[in-house]
Amino acid sequence: MSATTPTRRRRSAPEVRAEEIVRAARELFVERGIAKTSTTDVAERAGVARGLVYYYFADKDALVDAVLDEYVEEFTAAVRAWDAARETGDIDTALVDCVAMFRTYLRAIDPLRDDLRRPENGGLYDRFLDRAVRTVVACLEATTVEAYAARHRVRIAHVAETFYVLVYGLVGLVRNSPDVDDAALATIVRQTLHLDEESSSDG
Repeated sequence: MSATTPTRRRRSAPEVRAEEIVRAARELFVERGIAKTSTTDVAERAGVARGLVYYYFADKDALVDAVLDEYVEEFTAAVRAWDAARETGDIDTALVDCVAMFRTYLRAIDPLRDDLRRPENGGLYDRFLDRAVRTVVACLEATTVEAYAARHRVRIAHVAETFYVLVYGLVGLVRNSPDVDDAALATIVRQTLHLDEESSSDG
């Protein structure tokens, strides 16, 4: 192997085992709900001793956070894939694809929606949503916004804060009005980011 060839880091056995535990917890949370899933249930599904679950995760809350972090990582990966695939200058298609990606993510978390919104899980849902939005906004800043700014004047002030409000607002809108159509969502994005002020090019 040459000195310039990147090497892929091999995951250690503990990392793999922790991933298996998280995967088992995620499956059970979808099937039974967070409240009705015990650490013992997770251990049995993962095929490990209950003590091993606590070795990797201090308590059930830490395990729940690890599962929700997976959803956040998947959303961020979807944003990066969308950004890499979009065609420079084609704002319309980029918006359509972005809205589709957004809905796909919300459907992925949907099985946990009611569970997360239970009064006893209110704080958990708020932390999760805030972490998801902040992570996605940071990703957009480093990819889409940076590329756009290299070619055009960004026509909004407080870019990070604007994207934060936009993403947070879209989540709330789709949650509370699931029948809102994609065209309306795309229009909201256009208006909020002042994309219609560009003649025909994208970053």
